Amino acid sequence: MIKKGDFVRVSYTAKLEDGTVIDSTDESVAKEHGVYEEGARYGSIVVVVGEGHVLKGLDEDLEGKEAGYKGSVEVPPEKAFGEYNPDNKEVISITKFKERPVPGQRVQVGEKVGTVEKVIGRRAIVDFNHPLAGKKIIFEYEIEEIIEKPEEKIKYLFLIYTGRELEPKIEDGKVIVEVPKDASFNQYFLLGKYTVVDQIFKHIEGVGEVVFMEVFEKPEEKKEEQNDTEAEKEQKSEDTEEEKE
Repeated sequence: MIKKGDFVRVSYTAKLEDGTVIDSTDESVAKEHGVYEEGARYGSIVVVVGEGHVLKGLDEDLEGKEAGYKGSVEVPPEKAFGEYNPDNKEVISITKFKERPVPGQRVQVGEKVGTVEKVIGRRAIVDFNHPLAGKKIIFEYEIEEIIEKPEEKIKYLFLIYTGRELEPKIEDGKVIVEVPKDASFNQYFLLGKYTVVDQIFKHIEGVGEVVFMEVFEKPEEKKEEQNDTEAEKEQKSEDTEEEKE
């Protein structure tokens, strides 16, 4: 029976009450209903139950189920994208935007993201409620499997928090992870890896240390140049010996 902290593989399709599909892990379904996102990762996802990797209503519904379960759950607004707050709007001068805003446009103002509701003269009314605030979400989902192997759990933690597919190893209570060469310059990875470490200590029993390894190999071209140089030295040495003779 599934409980908080379990790693489960889930596939789902999310709809509004009127049947409008708003999200799906199935690429073909996403394309069919016009919610496909170019570059997005499709296919079943792995979530840690209770860690908020999916909407709260779905997260809670996973508990108590078994692998292989297929069903649906109606998630109320307060456990989805929140209730709609009519006061969560602001009138903003259009000079605050890089280009003149238009109704329906998603914009960022400071650290907040909202939707332009109206443009009146040189001012715009921006609604900072989530576009799906106040709406009930219906999930049709399947629990495909429960992940048991520690290395697999850690692999998915990296995928969830850094977007990278890594192959961690566990040796004598130590997790060893080879870091991709470009990861040192990726802020998303640098920030995410600390969350992964916390999650490893929280969910993976017997682990007391996490080691990140950076491996740098000498480029093949330089190796070849080195070999050529050594060959030249040998040839010169042979020539000198012949001169002495």
